[in-house]
Amino acid sequence: MPIIDTVKTGQNIRDMRIRAGMTIKDIQRICGISAAAVCKWQNGQAVPTVDNLVVLSSIWNVRIDDIIATCTA
Repeated sequence: MPIIDTVKTGQNIRDMRIRAGMTIKDIQRICGISAAAVCKWQNGQAVPTVDNLVVLSSIWNVRIDDIIATCTA
């Protein structure tokens, strides 16, 4: 059964953010969350909510599956 790889997902978020030329503050403002939450995503300490994944996939024009990294248990 696949599980979310939080570290790789965080790397994906950081890489997509940088490729889009966005700052952590940009993501904070767009998603209406704290900068600390974005940092936790990028460090693999947390994953975005489904609502935030929808927003991120929309602004970066990618699928949610492109953001979330999985591994098998």
